[in-house]
Amino acid sequence: MIYSKEVEHMCPIAKGADHGPAPIPEEGRWVQAKEIRDISGLTHGIGGCAPQQGGCKLTLNVKEGVIQEALVEVIGCSGMTHSAAMAAEILPGKTILEALNTDLVCDAINVAMRELFLQIVYGRTQTAFSEGGLPVGASLEDLGKGMRSQVGTMFGTTAKGARYLELTEGYINRIALDENNEIIGYEYISLGRMMDLIKKGEDASEAMKKATGTYGRFSEAVKTIDPRKE
Repeated sequence: MIYSKEVEHMCPIAKGADHGPAPIPEEGRWVQAKEIRDISGLTHGIGGCAPQQGGCKLTLNVKEGVIQEALVEVIGCSGMTHSAAMAAEILPGKTILEALNTDLVCDAINVAMRELFLQIVYGRTQTAFSEGGLPVGASLEDLGKGMRSQVGTMFGTTAKGARYLELTEGYINRIALDENNEIIGYEYISLGRMMDLIKKGEDASEAMKKATGTYGRFSEAVKTIDPRKE
């Protein structure tokens, strides 16, 4: 350690009370985090890229400072989907400090990692008060049975009104309108369920019928439209 001349000539004074860092909640325990290995928790982070063209939702499950599970969800940019593929390989096995200082290929993913790091080290995790935390694989529960991200895609104009394109239930096939041309429901296709049926050998047409459902007052529609063509 190198000290300046001014410090070298100072007389030593004993340090008083030292209570250490304030404890933070981690997986049902109060922890005084002093090392990276003291950090555990599962939580989510959101990030956007510099041109604001796309966004990332990142979910990490950290056990004793090491990332054991990573769910990378991105939207808005074709390139970032491939970046997410690389990030999913890069993140598991790294400490959260390593991950913070690793190029995760996409700016939005890097920003999400930064925000998520702050949440984890301050004890603001989803598992802060859950004894033992959550098992590795828990993030997949956010995707539901179809193992697809919860995506909402809507479009609207002053001249032509709203178009629902995709909701939690799935791909919007038809929109139901009443006598005033107002939306009262929709027909959707659960793409995850449909693909599961097809993979099991079901005919594609039959699989689509089984994966199709409606929401709202669809049966009362005066008129239905294809939101992508009409």
